[in-house]
Amino acid sequence: PAALPPAPLGFTDVNLNSRNTYEVSRRRSAPEHLPHGGTAPAEPAPPPQEPAERARHRVGIAGAGSSFAEFFTRNFFTKRTKELKPAVQSAPGWKLFGKVPPRENLPKDSKIIQQEYEARTGRMYKPPPPSARRKNIEFEPLSTTALILEDRPANLPAKSVEEALRHRQEYDEMVAEAKKREIKEAHKRKKIMRERFKQEENIASAMVIWVNEILPNWEGMRATRRVRELWWQGLPPSVRGKVWSLAVGNELNITPELYEIFLSRAKERWKSFSETSSENDIEDAGASVADREASLELIKLDISRTFPSLYIFQKGGPYHDLLHSVLGAYTCYRPDVGYVQGMSFIAAVLILNLEEADAFIAFANLLNKPCQLAFFRVDHSMMLKYFAAFEVFFEENLPKLFLHFKSYSLTPDIYLIDWIFTLYSKSLPLDLACRVWDVFCRDGEEFLFRTGLGILRLYEDILLQMDFIHIAQFLTKLPEDITSEKLFSCIAAIQMQNSNKKWAQVFASLMKDNKEGDKNHSPAPKS
Repeated sequence: PAALPPAPLGFTDVNLNSRNTYEVSRRRSAPEHLPHGGTAPAEPAPPPQEPAERARHRVGIAGAGSSFAEFFTRNFFTKRTKELKPAVQSAPGWKLFGKVPPRENLPKDSKIIQQEYEARTGRMYKPPPPSARRKNIEFEPLSTTALILEDRPANLPAKSVEEALRHRQEYDEMVAEAKKREIKEAHKRKKIMRERFKQEENIASAMVIWVNEILPNWEGMRATRRVRELWWQGLPPSVRGKVWSLAVGNELNITPELYEIFLSRAKERWKSFSETSSENDIEDAGASVADREASLELIKLDISRTFPSLYIFQKGGPYHDLLHSVLGAYTCYRPDVGYVQGMSFIAAVLILNLEEADAFIAFANLLNKPCQLAFFRVDHSMMLKYFAAFEVFFEENLPKLFLHFKSYSLTPDIYLIDWIFTLYSKSLPLDLACRVWDVFCRDGEEFLFRTGLGILRLYEDILLQMDFIHIAQFLTKLPEDITSEKLFSCIAAIQMQNSNKKWAQVFASLMKDNKEGDKNHSPAPKS
């Protein structure tokens, strides 16, 4: 066989079966075994046989005057040298560069320590048999709680009877508390599961009624008391999109072909924009009143913020391009409105429940409603009328909270704008927002403001303890644990009637007062 190349000069041979430089030098300088008399034997025991070349290489590194061992073992300060003691057979210690000699003061075995302790104190400790330990424990928490029952290590004093009884009592108390928590959580889970099964059964039975009875006779049954009560309970997801489309209607007479025309126009506009344009240029273009279609580029900035936890509308997600298309087509269809932040949430909810063209038709007709049009066109005078009407019913239903808000000059626009712009789809959990949409499609804009009053009623006690900043922050980001049962019970308690006037009548009277005020303040005609 070919000879192995010699090892590089200055490096030791690293092998699991070989000893390191320190070990070789130690053996050369001091014998491993000394007799009890303290004198060295005539000749040290020869080391095991090694290959000649490896031995020469090893000796060449370890030898040559003062060895590495002498350097590492010498003291930097003068100290009285100790007489070497006989080595004890035990596992050697470890250091970074290999094995070192066994430590002089080895740790005593736990049994020896226990024996010394018993001899010194005269007490005998008999640990209980393993079978007697915790034999009647039914519950074992998944933590270190049960360690309190463990016996101490043998090298430590044993527990006294009083201490053992105290530990047993503390452990039993901890286990009892843990059992209570487990039972409480189990009951809570069972309750949630029962409610979910009950809800699924109700949805299944309601779906049969909607499909077989209501939808085929929509115009004749939509206003009946039975349908309205069924509607209040929430629409089955399988028919939700269809009912929304029928309830919103299509007053604009938009067809799928018209949607394709405006979609192709939007795609042409996207191609015309430079990919290297900065965000500032995009925002300036979006703010231009002369060309609202330029707000197409604003859509890209807003889509990634739409339901970010779902990931389906993010770039690369299954609905990203679909949402982009619906919003782009609407921007070209209504350049007088353009794209406004918040539209993406409304379009996304519709896309989740309808096909692409149907979602666009419902989206365009929904934004054509008076309330949505006033907000998305930022008609300040109309928005103020809606806020004033809201405050009328706010004071009627929640007088204490109304005065609390007034004391901090907290106006409805601070929290209502975000709720109305997104139809609660950003502020509430998605399933609960869809439930709000169900009744909104039934009752119209009035239910949006009734829902706002229901939220305020639900958290009235909490809001009464807050100041301006905390109220604004709380209403901007509502708690995630809000449930449909609690919210809709609070909404049902809200009476949308003031001095025998309903919402539409109160809003109409505010509009009338505004027109009369405009006439009184108008300049007199010139003669």
